[in-house]
Amino acid sequence: MRIIEGGGVTAPSGYRAAGIQTGVKESGAKDLALVYSTRPANAAAVYTTNKVQGAPIAIDREHLADGKARAVILNSGNANVCNGDVGLEHARRMCALTASELGLQTEEVLVCSTGLIGVPLPIAKIEAGIPQIVAALSEDGGATAAEAIMTTDTVPKSCAVEVELEAGRAVVGAMAKGAAMIAPNMATMLAVVTTDAAVPSGPLQELLSQAIQRTFNCITVDGDMSTSDTVILIANGDGAELGDRDCARLYEGIEYACRQMAQAIARDAEGSSKLITIAVRGAATEAEARQVGIAVANSSLVKTAAFGNDPNWGRILCAMGYAGVDFDPERARVSLCGTDIYGNGAGLDFDGDKLSAAMQAEKMAIDIDLAMGAATAEIFTCDLTYEYVRLNAEYTT
Repeated sequence: MRIIEGGGVTAPSGYRAAGIQTGVKESGAKDLALVYSTRPANAAAVYTTNKVQGAPIAIDREHLADGKARAVILNSGNANVCNGDVGLEHARRMCALTASELGLQTEEVLVCSTGLIGVPLPIAKIEAGIPQIVAALSEDGGATAAEAIMTTDTVPKSCAVEVELEAGRAVVGAMAKGAAMIAPNMATMLAVVTTDAAVPSGPLQELLSQAIQRTFNCITVDGDMSTSDTVILIANGDGAELGDRDCARLYEGIEYACRQMAQAIARDAEGSSKLITIAVRGAATEAEARQVGIAVANSSLVKTAAFGNDPNWGRILCAMGYAGVDFDPERARVSLCGTDIYGNGAGLDFDGDKLSAAMQAEKMAIDIDLAMGAATAEIFTCDLTYEYVRLNAEYTT
């Protein structure tokens, strides 16, 4: 693989994007994004498992029944959730007007919304902005599109990678948003992944679902699952055709792009000061490895200890123990920032001051060996800070 510096959703050939300001956000920041394939494309999506889901998800399920889509219109500042039939009508109108401006069928357009729940979408502002954003589409518009989907994010998130196939090259690009209400399965996030590889819709869905399981479903910030989470993958076939052995190579690119976005979300979590990577190995199954890692990652006590640079290994062992996975604490081993802290059923000798200093870095690693098998998983989270509490205590006030 070759990393494309500064790349995003328009790095693959045949894509245009844009991001503009319509007034949905009172701050005046960009709040409407559009990603568009210049040629017919197959598409796949994965959504939140929350029983309460935003209106755009219902519309996207309808439009993706045939496995095809060419455009995604996304707004930030308002989630269009719990607005009844009005919410559904607004989501449909966003698709219909975008399709009209692009010369597409309405079913070829997908829609996403993110922001405050339970407030009717200011649809007139969005409708006025759709002709403007279509006119602004460009091959260099990926950066503005990534900026326009931000809510409490502090930085836009995008990436691109090139993979070598038997018949040539394929590029995978991505953009995402997310900073809080982040929890498997899926998080308070939106993501659009694009590729110029030619992939039928069935295999495309399989590739996305597998990549999601090892990336976006491995991040957690606060244990809260949102109502609008959506990841969309579009393949327009404008690049190389897939050979017999190319599916695995393309998957590596898709998983890489999704992992970069997942890590960026965890790194940018509301109020966080550090990214925490929890690597679990020696599990009986990958599912059990994820279960242990997520239990540790969701522990408020582990996360506050990380914020305070406190090498309190007992909190990690406690979370491992209530994860619901059968393992022998006498055989398990744990290290923190490269320092062994637990093994043989007890804490190990280590320099507490030195380890506390190491924990002050922007990246912190927890490594767990369950000694029960060969399966592994990697989970991404962050510390829990005073600023997270402040931001979420004042979200609507």
